[in-house]
Amino acid sequence: MFKKSFYIFLLLLSFSVKANFLLLPMDEVAQKNHLKAYGITYWALDKQYKASWLLNYRGGSFLLPDAAEIRKECQIRGVSFEVLSDGEMQSILEEISSPSQNMETVVLEKAPKIAVYSPPGKQPWDDAVTMVLTYAEIPFKVVYDEEVLSDQLILYDWLHLHHEDFTGQYGKFYGAYRNAPWYIEQKKEAEALAAKLGYPKVSQEKLAVAKKIRDFVIGGGFMFAMCSATDSFDIALAAEGVDICEPMFDGDNSDANYQSQIDYNKTFAFKNFILDRKPEHYEFSDIDMTEKRRIPFEKDYFTLMEFSAKWDVIPSMLCQNHTQLVKGFMGQTTSFDSNLIKSNVLTLGKNELNDEARYIHGQKGKGFFTFYGGHDPEDYQHRVGDEPTVLDLHPTSPGFRLILNNVLFPAARKKPQKT
Repeated sequence: MFKKSFYIFLLLLSFSVKANFLLLPMDEVAQKNHLKAYGITYWALDKQYKASWLLNYRGGSFLLPDAAEIRKECQIRGVSFEVLSDGEMQSILEEISSPSQNMETVVLEKAPKIAVYSPPGKQPWDDAVTMVLTYAEIPFKVVYDEEVLSDQLILYDWLHLHHEDFTGQYGKFYGAYRNAPWYIEQKKEAEALAAKLGYPKVSQEKLAVAKKIRDFVIGGGFMFAMCSATDSFDIALAAEGVDICEPMFDGDNSDANYQSQIDYNKTFAFKNFILDRKPEHYEFSDIDMTEKRRIPFEKDYFTLMEFSAKWDVIPSMLCQNHTQLVKGFMGQTTSFDSNLIKSNVLTLGKNELNDEARYIHGQKGKGFFTFYGGHDPEDYQHRVGDEPTVLDLHPTSPGFRLILNNVLFPAARKKPQKT
């Protein structure tokens, strides 16, 4: 009891001498705009306010000090909040700290510096993360190959990988789009950039970028990838020193029997995968489940795993939501074959019908990575040229919440994972 009372006393001191606090509820009923609530929390941290994340309490609510400018910002952005007295706040913290409750309080210490790896000229709606960061009003910087290769990642805490192809095969769009002007132009631009940076092939330049990102994570960075940036990143690392590109991609033949030369020890998440050798096939390997899926649209949901908030704080943070059932969505890499995921990687979200993982997380060196399958959580089957998603129509999106969990993750004071 003394330990619990002392902790609550310290938390009270860490906020303010004021008696009131603001709760940003994150349950389904009370919060009008879940996505912008993350932005308010980030904004408060950036203003040097203290904040806490109340794991599994009303959908993973945020606790902030009661300040006039925070109230005003919530009102401007349309974020629901509740004013708590000192006594009400203490009562909530006591409930959370009870051993009988699967809840925990996590102190958020600083606003992480965020970078989005994305080609020049891309619009915010081309990528779900860029889109939701913009909507939530969370600041970020766009970086690409030149910045990564010149070691500028040390300036950031968190890096998102755009739906990129790190293998040098131009997204495997060759079959359907090789005569499209945009494909021809993007290939030309990628070759010019590789040459400018001193690489004879795009595949070699992209491998160098992937290795810099790997080192960023090993050194303590947080990396979040979606869609084809997930499996193509691991494939590029595993194929280091091996030519897996056919002539239409890099001008010469691939190495004979290159599959036998793949080194799975170099990957972050995947093992024992078989590469797809067909240049006209819109697929990198058998990691992706897109073509193996037999799930009707109306049943395409995945379930977030439940973890002990007091013992497994990290996966609990990443799974905070107002529902455990999240609507599925497709992408070039929609989901991951569970049999090809390394045993030290946690599955956070899974579709049991198809034995596919949608959302996975792991640690590499001192840092962390999260892979999230699919392109856009509110666009079921996004295609080239489709209209952008309007997030004003989806302010409570559970699928987009998972992205923002990862954005705030580096702000948290970490505790060692116990299981």
